[in-house]
This record gives sequence, C-alpha cells and structure tokens, in this order.
Amino acid sequence: MTTDRGDSSVQWLRSVLDRYEGPLLRYAARILGDADRAADVVQETFLRLVKSWGPGQEGGLAQWLFTVCRNRALDVCRKDRRMMQLGQQEEQIQGAREPTPDALADQHEQSARAAAALARLPANLQEVLRLKFQEGFSYKQIAAITGHSVSNVGFLIHTGIQKLRRQFGIPARPAGAHGDTL
Repeated sequence: MTTDRGDSSVQWLRSVLDRYEGPLLRYAARILGDADRAADVVQETFLRLVKSWGPGQEGGLAQWLFTVCRNRALDVCRKDRRMMQLGQQEEQIQGAREPTPDALADQHEQSARAAAALARLPANLQEVLRLKFQEGFSYKQIAAITGHSVSNVGFLIHTGIQKLRRQFGIPARPAGAHGDTL
C-alpha cells in the first residue's frame, strides 16, 4: 500500500515538531519569561509553517522557524508592554521568582551559577549566546534570526564570552587562541 501526499505531509510535520518544538519552546520562554505564552507563540509558528512550507523544503527550516518564533515573541512582548499596568508588572515579576531549593544537588550548582551569570548579561548578548551554544546555530544563521550582521554576531558572542570569563575570574585567552568555548 502506498502513502498519499497527505500522509507524507503529516509525517513530515510530525518529524519537524519532534525536532524543533522543544528548542523553540525554550527560546520563546526565554524571550517572554512565561511558558504558557511561549507555547502559544510556538503553536503560531507551526501554524505559519503549515501554510508556508512542506515536505522537501528542508533548506533553512531551522532558521526560518526560529526567526518566525522570535518575531512573534517580540510582538507579544511589545503588546504586553503597551497593555500591562504597573501593578500587573509587579505581580508578574514577584510570581516569577521562585526560591532555589535548599537541597539543590551539586551537579546543578554550576549550571545555576552559569545561568545566573548569563542572566546578568544584556539581553542581546544572552540571545546570541543561547542561539550559539544551546541551539547550535552558526553565526550566519544567528544573524538571519536576529537581524544583526554576521560580524556583529561574532562581536556580540566574543563580548558575551569575555564578560562571562570576567564574572567567573577566568583569565583571558592568550593572543592567537581561538574558539567559542569558555
């Protein structure tokens, strides 16, 4: 029995969902600070995917998904800023703060320190570092997602890494040392 075009489209969409839903949810949640709104943004991203893409159109798919997700999340942020009153903002900020459990395992301690150090960086540095190191995008892909030039992405990543090194007291690399690792 052969599968028809509809079955292959469903299979393709399932494979795209399996591959990108988690990373897109993390990315949108970082921008929005809210998992529920992030889920809505990711859902809209996949709805736009269904209207715009199909099986066999894999080239640039990850970049397109992250760009659409980012733009939609930023739209939501702009709308929230316009509509949210000061009291609601204060409630949201206080509700988002959860104390760290006293019994946090040692293996999570360094991760928490790194996340805290990253959170102290400006938003543009956080975004490019997350896209590079958490999502594995190239400088060119990050440039397309964020709207920065490739050289600016490189500068932002370099600056972010240097600021993280200083926060952790790690000496600067000697001249001629290259790489994107801390």
